[in-house]
Amino acid sequence: MALVSVIVPMYEEEENVEPLYSAVSHALTGPDFDFELVLVDDGSTDRTYERAEALVHRDRRVRVVKFRRNYGQTAAMAAGVEAARGDVLVTMDGDLQNDPEDIPRLIELMDQGFDIVVGWRRRRKDGGARVFVSKVANRIMARIMGVAVRDSGCSLKAYRSELIKGIPMYGEMHRFIPALSQLAGARLAEIEVNHRARQFGASKYGFSRIQKVMLDIITIRVLLSYARAPLTWHLKAVGFTLLLNLAVFGYLLLGQPDNYVVAGGIAMLLLSLTLFLVVWGLAGGLFAAVEPNVRAYAVIAADLSARLPPPGPVLGDKQ
Repeated sequence: MALVSVIVPMYEEEENVEPLYSAVSHALTGPDFDFELVLVDDGSTDRTYERAEALVHRDRRVRVVKFRRNYGQTAAMAAGVEAARGDVLVTMDGDLQNDPEDIPRLIELMDQGFDIVVGWRRRRKDGGARVFVSKVANRIMARIMGVAVRDSGCSLKAYRSELIKGIPMYGEMHRFIPALSQLAGARLAEIEVNHRARQFGASKYGFSRIQKVMLDIITIRVLLSYARAPLTWHLKAVGFTLLLNLAVFGYLLLGQPDNYVVAGGIAMLLLSLTLFLVVWGLAGGLFAAVEPNVRAYAVIAADLSARLPPPGPVLGDKQ
């Protein structure tokens, strides 16, 4: 029987800890499942960690990773992935808007040979503005990446362990893992799941996330372009701006512009753009060398977790 790890990042969700545990246990307890529940406290200031820790002493299937401060959902999910020991990893939100009763359906599709199963909240219980923004972001991502995932923002997903553990996560990138994996050849299935209204606590999702998501979409596009043709697009951009620079400076030297101040300003702007692109390319090379270490924070958290004797909470830390 394969071990299923349910990974739940939690931030200021003290009232949802016990109901979440009860719902997951009800959905997965039985002869068909062997599971562990990995709760990641993302620097909560309320009693989220204390209530999660209490569960560890009641049920050895519960494990806890603790951050000293809030690092965001992707970092918390990455730490949970590193700590998880299952063959199949299921991620979900800690606000109980995802329904644990859908998890067996995701696992059933994994047993059919899929590498990723993605939840689709067809009937969402959020505000209209959030739903609209989510649909726009999904369409933009599908257009840019060429992979149609109808609900990339749904946290209820199932992954094969060897796949998800090999993918670096940062920013808001957790929502793009299915699309990136499918581009790499992973078999992906999408299934309609239940979505419920929040009962306890306050939503942590605001419009400030829109900017982060859009920047990550651009980042993904740049990474894909680099992977398919390393530095080709970058060298073309540098070459184009350099030619414009030469044309403007030639006009300044050989022509007779009506306004030298305006022409000179345009020349300096183009020169600054060229230098920016050059520095960006160098920074990209540095990022490519350093990026494997981004995941080290989660690895450290998981390593620290493993040092604690059972049945105490698995305690990870961000330095």
